[in-house]
Amino acid sequence: MSLTTKDMAVVKALWAKISSKADEIGAEAFGRMLTVYPQTKTYFSHWADLSPGSAPVKKHGKTIMGAVADAVSHIEDLPAALSQLSELHASKLRVDPANFKILAHNLIVVVAMLFPADFTPEVHVSVDKFMQNLAWCLAERYR
Repeated sequence: MSLTTKDMAVVKALWAKISSKADEIGAEAFGRMLTVYPQTKTYFSHWADLSPGSAPVKKHGKTIMGAVADAVSHIEDLPAALSQLSELHASKLRVDPANFKILAHNLIVVVAMLFPADFTPEVHVSVDKFMQNLAWCLAERYR
């Protein structure tokens, strides 16, 4: 599903509104993913505390949103922008690529929760397309 010029503009405009809460979004989405999809915890079993709001969950949520910020700033060429991250997750971390879609879904849920007035159906479509493209690019090294 390719992003149109309009989709890119919508995603950038939403990011401008929500980026100040990126750490909160990341922590909530990541904590939610670990709770709702407990199979995703296997990649983080070396952490002492996987509960929502814990320090490691907040820290990784911040890391995730840093990658999302980078993706938004390179939205015109997501495959190039995410190639190193894809390689890391495929070769070193060996994360099941299905988890990227799960995380994308949780990010969308949290953005909709925290910014309901801004998350119109039109914005939802563009953000969903962006997140699915982001997940697809992260899974690129698995192919």
